[in-house]
Amino acid sequence: MQYEIKGEPMPVVVCQLDSGEAMITERGSMVWMTPNMKMETGAGGLGKAFGRMFSGDSIFQNTYTAQGGPGMIAFASSFPGAIRAIRIDPAHPVLVQKSGFLASEQGVELSIFFQKKLGSGFFGGEGFIMQKLSGHGTAFIEIDGHAAEYELGAGQEMLVSTGYLAAMEESCSMDVVMVKGAKNMLLGGEGIFNTVVRGPGKVILQTMPISKVAELLTPFFGSKK
Repeated sequence: MQYEIKGEPMPVVVCQLDSGEAMITERGSMVWMTPNMKMETGAGGLGKAFGRMFSGDSIFQNTYTAQGGPGMIAFASSFPGAIRAIRIDPAHPVLVQKSGFLASEQGVELSIFFQKKLGSGFFGGEGFIMQKLSGHGTAFIEIDGHAAEYELGAGQEMLVSTGYLAAMEESCSMDVVMVKGAKNMLLGGEGIFNTVVRGPGKVILQTMPISKVAELLTPFFGSKK
């Protein structure tokens, strides 16, 4: 599979497949394809389907396979930002924000990941449930806004404002801390909690979380008098 990502800030990834190669996606992110791409919809097993339903994702997955020769298929982002290609292998699973998965090669497996510490889920903004990408192959994820990548060493920490963590390798850990000082907490405008990500591993941050955009726009959707 060969691919090209283009068109930011509303990006699309265009994938060129050899005959027999396949791509998977969980939702309607396919925007165009050649006629020889065959689509099949399935649940991928009862346990996996239940897990996706529990996390708020679609129960079903779409598989697109090139038949009778090379094929082309494109997947578009649903929000202004970036698309990042991540190479998945058994030694390096990746955790992404819920709804961050766009598409992947067929060898990539999707499952749900529960934060081990309840505080990380209830207060961290990244959610108690994240998506886990494992297996082998290339996966494409959506980033809200611009993507910034950091490689954290063992024990190295990054303090991240709520909602700005897009993805991290499973070797990283995540926790939540309260903003220090009552005045800072109540008047600082940065919220009560921050997320602490600890290495080793790669971390991908985003600059424009959908949740923050919704928060900023809420006052403009009040009832008209």
